[in-house]
Amino acid sequence: MRRNLRLLSAAMVAARRLLHRTRATLAKEERPEAQVKIALPAPDLAGRMPLEQALAQRRSLREFSGRHLSREELSQLLWAAQGITAPDGRRTAPSASALYALEVYVAAADGFYHYAPAGHELELQSKTDLRPTLYWAAQCRSFLRDAAAIFVIAAVYERIEREYGRERSPLYVHLEAGHAAQNLLLQAVSLGLGGVPVGGFYDDQVGKAVSLPNNEQALYLVAVGHPAAETREGSV
Repeated sequence: MRRNLRLLSAAMVAARRLLHRTRATLAKEERPEAQVKIALPAPDLAGRMPLEQALAQRRSLREFSGRHLSREELSQLLWAAQGITAPDGRRTAPSASALYALEVYVAAADGFYHYAPAGHELELQSKTDLRPTLYWAAQCRSFLRDAAAIFVIAAVYERIEREYGRERSPLYVHLEAGHAAQNLLLQAVSLGLGGVPVGGFYDDQVGKAVSLPNNEQALYLVAVGHPAAETREGSV
């Protein structure tokens, strides 16, 4: 009996690994090959601040200095949101059955990029600064013009629907977006940066502004930058 259970367990593990590889392949096939790829510095796994301190200091910051993010800071923020942390492709943020519905983009002064977790690299989508366009699509919130970067968290619902159906899958997708956004915001705090999540925007306008693929839906914007002042009192 025990031998049969061990064999069954081993078969289930093997099947799960095969399923993960298949899903990774399908996700890759959904997106055309990028023409320009930019390798990011390896993420710092030691950290500068205890998690408890980052939790205590996290506030929504809406006043930014206008200073650009370094390549190291950008790397760390993207890794925190969706970086790979295990050989089987597991990521920093949890996902239902490890299906990973999210795609993360970043708009900065020098262009608009897609984050590719597998290679921990940026894929150039446009050399245009799309922050002003996102400002208009998000109801003209001034801090979006001043932020060093605007992260766009989008989702491919079909990745979750394949296993959980259309009725249940939206819940899992939205939870996953929340996990990724919180990781990003806490990482910003630990780097001495600040951020603010934005859910109030015109979905279709954001999608058009950044030319999202037809199967992707924008769920969340996160503005990040260097604080304009040391104090963050009054933020929520």
